[in-house]
Amino acid sequence: MTSTAPKPVSDADLDTLFAPVYAEIAAGAVDREIDRRPAHDEVRRLRAARFGALRVPVEYGGFGASVRQLFRQLIELAAAESNLPQALRVHFAFVEDQLLAEPGPARDQWLRAAAQGTLVGNAITEPGTGAVDRYQTRLTPSGDGWLLNGTKYYSTGSLYADHILVAADRDGERVAVLVDAAAEGVRQHDDWDGFGQRLTASGTTEFTDVAVPPDRVLGPGYGVAGPTYSTAYLQLVQLAVLAGIAQRAERDTREWVARRRRGYTHSVADIPRHDPLVQQVIGQLSAAAFSARANVLAVAGLLDDVLAAGAQDEGALVAVELAAAQAQLSVIDTVLPATSRLFEVGGASIVSEGLRLDRHWRNARTISVHNPAIQKARAIGDHLLNGAELPFAWSAGERTGGAAR
Repeated sequence: MTSTAPKPVSDADLDTLFAPVYAEIAAGAVDREIDRRPAHDEVRRLRAARFGALRVPVEYGGFGASVRQLFRQLIELAAAESNLPQALRVHFAFVEDQLLAEPGPARDQWLRAAAQGTLVGNAITEPGTGAVDRYQTRLTPSGDGWLLNGTKYYSTGSLYADHILVAADRDGERVAVLVDAAAEGVRQHDDWDGFGQRLTASGTTEFTDVAVPPDRVLGPGYGVAGPTYSTAYLQLVQLAVLAGIAQRAERDTREWVARRRRGYTHSVADIPRHDPLVQQVIGQLSAAAFSARANVLAVAGLLDDVLAAGAQDEGALVAVELAAAQAQLSVIDTVLPATSRLFEVGGASIVSEGLRLDRHWRNARTISVHNPAIQKARAIGDHLLNGAELPFAWSAGERTGGAAR
């Protein structure tokens, strides 16, 4: 009897579909960096190709890709434009949350919406000192629904999104709220001033008396303590960005060297590409890209295993969180030196503003400060030495008791 089950999507299928999209996006990367032009056109291109539906099951109109397949594509997108996977980070986490949710109309609605191109951004972190254990953004009763008031920063991807996932306080409870990006009372600002990852749309979002119907309050908010699948997944998106940066840095440097005829009197070769020291740097860049990619895909495979087991096994959740934290330290320590070392292949001409090769280091350095690596290293050591719990709840602000500002 012939099976009517949908055929799983293959890596080759996804590569065939998305490689031309990545090539178009990569072609304008330097100009966007120079002009600081938000990637609205590029996001529209991804939306048209239904990139945001990679993890949506086939029966809802998506591709039904595995976690590993998703991260394989995120690395390739990051190699084309490192800002975009970061901008889509919470979108893919939102889709993942729907996959893990109980079956029902709401779940079906959002999976179908994602399959049709709907994108979700975020507004979680708040400006100023704040507090690590609560949000200043408030959800208060209003008739049959709620009103949302507050200010968020690092609203990554929200300027490119249809909906914004907002973390808020409701009578002392942390909740997640889904707001239409174009809703009355929502004001977005592209005021992120970091020296890297400049096009992630990570600026300020203000919510002033934004009406929220009951079905847009999604339950416990981001940062709730306890073992969860989400934190390893979210961290891995950052590492996929680093892997893509390393891949693009190696390719850009290699292509620059291959074209170059100008050398030095003290070189052992007539042209740079024949110089063994230049060859060594290219080899090191290639190894960094390979290592970062391998780390990301290894953790992605573990996430697939956790899902296959139902994502409820606390031991498995702790193991994959540990793996993601270990990979974070390894990938950062691999990619950051590589994106600095690339300048050793040339003289003053390699620092030309027109090349913007410095963007690879700036972008890598910027994304590496998310969830500080030194704190992760300490947490790993405490866990392995003393059995301390890993920090699944991520938040920033002033600790209760009044830490110094």
